[in-house]
Amino acid sequence: MTSITPDNAPISDITGGVDTHQDTHTAAVIDATGRVLGTEQFPATPDGYAALLAWMHRFGRLMKVGVEGTGAYGAGLARLLRAEGVEVIEVDRVPLEY
Repeated sequence: MTSITPDNAPISDITGGVDTHQDTHTAAVIDATGRVLGTEQFPATPDGYAALLAWMHRFGRLMKVGVEGTGAYGAGLARLLRAEGVEVIEVDRVPLEY
């Protein structure tokens, strides 16, 4: 299929965010204006982390990723992102108040 974007189109800077859970991680990608470019769910496994990172790279130049729970469910993903040179921003969970 022919691309509708020129080969020399500028690569956009993007930011990712990941909501981590024991079995799955839900990821989102936004552009510099905050527009959501995509959301997707991945298994919380080494292969899932690699697929998540590859998916994010499809949208542009990945500048940083906010990851919830880098000391718990997001630890493996955070290690992979850092090893790949992606800045990881720790996102704290907001406690629920009743």
